[in-house]
Amino acid sequence: METKDNSWVLITGASSGFGEEFARQYAGQGHPLVLVARRLDRLQALAEALRQQHRIDVVVEQVDLSSVEEVIQLHQRLHERGIAIDILINNAGHGLQGSFVDCQLDAALAMVQLDVASLTAVTHIFAQDMRKRGRGKILLVASLLAYLGMPNFAVYAAAKAYVLRLGEALHRELKQDGITVTTLCPGMSDTGFATAAHQKLTPALKQLMMQPAPVVRAGIRALQAGRINVVPGWVNKANVFFVWATPRWLHQAIFSQIMNG
Repeated sequence: METKDNSWVLITGASSGFGEEFARQYAGQGHPLVLVARRLDRLQALAEALRQQHRIDVVVEQVDLSSVEEVIQLHQRLHERGIAIDILINNAGHGLQGSFVDCQLDAALAMVQLDVASLTAVTHIFAQDMRKRGRGKILLVASLLAYLGMPNFAVYAAAKAYVLRLGEALHRELKQDGITVTTLCPGMSDTGFATAAHQKLTPALKQLMMQPAPVVRAGIRALQAGRINVVPGWVNKANVFFVWATPRWLHQAIFSQIMNG
């Protein structure tokens, strides 16, 4: 019989990619789950599979996370059901490759709304509950691009830099309230992000590709250990060190070539 952990985990962007993998790994630990995304059919299929395999409670919530009002309503529904979120995996996000000027303004602002504004709202709302209880864990999913200003990913990289700096600040700010905040910064991963972002997969990127499972496992371990952030994969760690150790003109030029060909 599997060990049950009654602490609820809320996962945003749970219908695919990292979100789906977070759901599978936390289900394997016996946690009850709240799965949140826009694609209801995929959420329901995942929820049913996890219920049958792990005998856990899974709540499905179809929410457009780009709407702060819908985020507030989600919180209210969970409160009415008596579900207190102990672990928040703030994973939902959206990227788009292309020239900043050529990109439609609506598309750029949609990235800012989901990756910055809505992530901030979700974190704020559920952190308030955690502070009242004196405990909780929050994982913010950023990106390796948070360390770089990346041509043709200008808005996405800037948004993820916000997530990284927010997480670093909240790690210290909320620690006194019994809340752990950790930021996960994955590199190139096989999650379907590249297809959704219309990203060109250069030969170098294909070689750097990681599978979702070890990335998610690294994030969960870092959160459990109370770390401020984590970059999964030795090559990605080396890349961050290279960014830190070299002038901007050099690492910006090299990584631009890797990302854009």
